[in-house]
Amino acid sequence: MSLLKRIEQGQQVGEPSSRLEELRVRRAPATRERDTFFELKERIQDKLIAELDPQMDISQTDEVRRTIEDMYDQILSQEGTILTRQERQRLFEQIVAEILGFGPLEPLLADESVTEIMVNGGQKIFIERKGKIEKVSLTFESDDHLMRIIDRIVSPLGRRIDESSPYVDARLPDGSRVNAIIPPLALNGPTLTIRKFSKTPLTIDDLIRFGSITPESVEFLKACVIARLNVVVSGGTGSGKTTLLNILSGFIPDDERIITVENAAELQLRQEHVVTLESRPPNIEGKGEVTIRDLVINCLRMRPDRIVVGECRGGEALDMLQAMNTGHDGSLTTAHANSPRDTLSRLETMCLMAGMDLPVRAIREQIASAVDLIVQEERMRDGSRKVVNITEVQGMEGDVIVMSDIFAFEQQGFEGGRVIGRLKPTGIRPKFVDRLEAANIHLPAGIFGVGPRGF
Repeated sequence: MSLLKRIEQGQQVGEPSSRLEELRVRRAPATRERDTFFELKERIQDKLIAELDPQMDISQTDEVRRTIEDMYDQILSQEGTILTRQERQRLFEQIVAEILGFGPLEPLLADESVTEIMVNGGQKIFIERKGKIEKVSLTFESDDHLMRIIDRIVSPLGRRIDESSPYVDARLPDGSRVNAIIPPLALNGPTLTIRKFSKTPLTIDDLIRFGSITPESVEFLKACVIARLNVVVSGGTGSGKTTLLNILSGFIPDDERIITVENAAELQLRQEHVVTLESRPPNIEGKGEVTIRDLVINCLRMRPDRIVVGECRGGEALDMLQAMNTGHDGSLTTAHANSPRDTLSRLETMCLMAGMDLPVRAIREQIASAVDLIVQEERMRDGSRKVVNITEVQGMEGDVIVMSDIFAFEQQGFEGGRVIGRLKPTGIRPKFVDRLEAANIHLPAGIFGVGPRGF
């Protein structure tokens, strides 16, 4: 049996005479051979790195890969290790992934069915596929190996992670969202979470095909974006807020200047006139931090037609509301909340986080005046993501903000492990229909589930 086969299967030898002996015999060969494999891999890898030209442009991936392959064949023949063709190729791919990519994460990043990668220390890697979490057999060699990969991700972005700054938000070259947190804060070892972005961004047709949204509600949302209504996309973690925000921003006309503000640049707008701003953490001396709030304030001086904030998490919510109320109609943002009503409460709380001593009524008046529409997303128990509410913010009555559902998700059952239901109109026409018509957008009354006269 060849080396890699024995490593994978954990070869057993002899007849154990006791339970302790059985465990010792079962584990020892696998451990020894795994160590042998890692030693072989490290030897070849170290020799390759030593012989590679340090001036080589590693961005030329194909050229570098060919160079590594030629050197790999020579070094492997010098080692005198017997491997099958399949094993030679597998070892080569692992070494290339270490030199050019992100090590054991490479096959997971290349697998388009994987939507999230969760690394809990060097020996445990979990993935999300079709909304379900599962453990994979891949591992890092050690926590130090995982730390090297984390450094490789964050360093090109000018960010750092160490004991003085033990967590960081970053992104991969394809825009995938990355969060890393290390000891002493993470007791299980370095922890890495990657929210993958599809190589081909999801379109509105994809969401309709998945059953996340209906064609009627898409037509309505498109009209709202074109007519410059202010929209907040809300939902829980992993409910698809950023994906929907990206799709909604695609409805913005090409002749408008769009400025995006994000913690880690994730939005993939297709328009030509787009300016992307990204916040910056403090440096090693604790200076130089640029917050989302700083960027929102600055972008008001950049002559924006539309402001798109990736997510409101704190005091920037107040500046975002001010922008919506001072001529920057058609702005888009997201917020974490469990329902449209909770979204308003979250906005209130975030405005108070700005440090202004404002009465709650004044904040609510700002919210009611600024926000026109809340689109609520939810991750269902079957793992699917669906829009469950499209809610109009109508204004104030006394001290309460009045809201009205235009569309609401109606669940009809749970069959075959899947949630059965549909986003349906409630029969209520939004009060801002006249703003749509002023923008020369005339929606059929049937979209709202009412007759031609509004009955």
